[in-house]
Amino acid sequence: MIRSGDMRLPIDQATLLRCQELSAIVAARVYDDLGRLTSVGLERAVLRLLGVEGADADGVPWVNRFVDRITAEGGLGRGAAFWFCSAAAHSDLPPAELARAVVDARIDLAALPAVTPARREAAAAALIASTIGRIRRQREFRAAAVRRWGERTTPWLYVIVATGNIHEDVVQARAAVRAGADVIAVIRSTAQSLLDYIPEGATTEGYGGTFATQENFRIMRAALDRAGEAEGRYVRLTNYASGLCMAEMAALGAVERLDMMLSDSMYGILFRDINMRRTLIDQAFARLVQAAAGIVINTGEDNFLTTDDAFEAAHTVLASQFVNRALAHRSAMADRLIGLGHAFEMDPGLENGLLYEMADALLSRECFPDCPVKFMPPTRYKTGDIFFAHVMDALFALTSVATRQHIHLVGVLTEGIHTPLLHDRQLAVEAARYVHRYARDFAAEFTPREDGVIATRAAEVLARAAGLLDRLAERGLMASLADGVFAATRRSPDGGRGADGVVPMAPDYWNPLLTPLAEEAIRDDGPPVR
Repeated sequence: MIRSGDMRLPIDQATLLRCQELSAIVAARVYDDLGRLTSVGLERAVLRLLGVEGADADGVPWVNRFVDRITAEGGLGRGAAFWFCSAAAHSDLPPAELARAVVDARIDLAALPAVTPARREAAAAALIASTIGRIRRQREFRAAAVRRWGERTTPWLYVIVATGNIHEDVVQARAAVRAGADVIAVIRSTAQSLLDYIPEGATTEGYGGTFATQENFRIMRAALDRAGEAEGRYVRLTNYASGLCMAEMAALGAVERLDMMLSDSMYGILFRDINMRRTLIDQAFARLVQAAAGIVINTGEDNFLTTDDAFEAAHTVLASQFVNRALAHRSAMADRLIGLGHAFEMDPGLENGLLYEMADALLSRECFPDCPVKFMPPTRYKTGDIFFAHVMDALFALTSVATRQHIHLVGVLTEGIHTPLLHDRQLAVEAARYVHRYARDFAAEFTPREDGVIATRAAEVLARAAGLLDRLAERGLMASLADGVFAATRRSPDGGRGADGVVPMAPDYWNPLLTPLAEEAIRDDGPPVR
């Protein structure tokens, strides 16, 4: 996806290859360590993909009730699908009703007559075919809409909405689309990542954002389709697949046609203290689902620079990008779906800071030429001075277009004081579009000097990233996280929220979705982001 006329960095190819090899070793070790473990979140996602929807009178999802029941009886290690499809082989009930019958003890799983593997697989096949068909239709609709309505060239302008009320979010989103947004991200209500269930239905109250629910996904998807058709371009929808319900969120995003999802276990481990085994297990399955659905993931390396120094810690961002890409490959995800994250977060008082920012941005593009890298705006050093914030965002926008980023999260001038005003977003989009238009072919006019500030900085960051990856390959990712190598934050492999939701697989563990999802991911050979 690097194009003719793009700025190029004279980076050392041997070091680049070494980083790729080391990150593959790190990813393989993660899978070796966790390959015989499952989690309550993963198993709930399996049930959702088998068609179980809805919640009880108290708002507790049926998938939670079902998994809690088989966990209490010591059966989760065989997989939720083992029990659910065994019941389905004896029943004509729809998936949600079947789950409810098990929860209410109208169907006693322990008392069911023995089911042959063939009958269980046949029951699963019908349910899986329905879900895979739905995911495929959503993917095909996306492709057809892009052909029919068109889309802008990158950098795509990515705008957040965060009112707490899904219906107000729709108002903000439509206004942002009219102003020129290409991607709408619905920010999730504060701390939803710590809930071990997904709320049901449309929601109108949230703090710092709006609850991510299946119905809210549907509402915003429909609104953006109408707005995109009216404006003559396909508008992409983003939400979250992180936290204790990471895999379930991915399942809902797949069936409701989200286009991008924030999908990164590092965020949950480092910034929400979620148990690392739990979230790495969930991430592997979540990304398999997203690969099948053609969803572009957004990783969270930009968050490292909110707690660590952007100048000194840039190599940790790059090393994490390599590892995230290698982990995504293990989930059948192609580079065109791996939206690696980085950020424009250096101290504005740093001399030549703009050149260092350009070096880091170019390095991400050069190391991952086929990945749609997501570039985040300055936040750490923003204050109530909205005029200076606007200047910072303008330099960020210039760096974005000059280094050919693909996904450009628009900086809002009131970011530092968290004022989600609609007009602030309009001004932010207008300013970014101005810079992108005014400097459209900037990259074709300039080449970094081999001995200049940009090339020297990039070489240093790449070399340090290789050194860190060497350490990760030797120690392992989980031990390295305990050492505090990322975001200056230490986490214990045995600590954190959700650790009790990790369960060893039984010898006859069964997840019938793994092969169909992988086959669908391989089948989906859509075009790269350009």
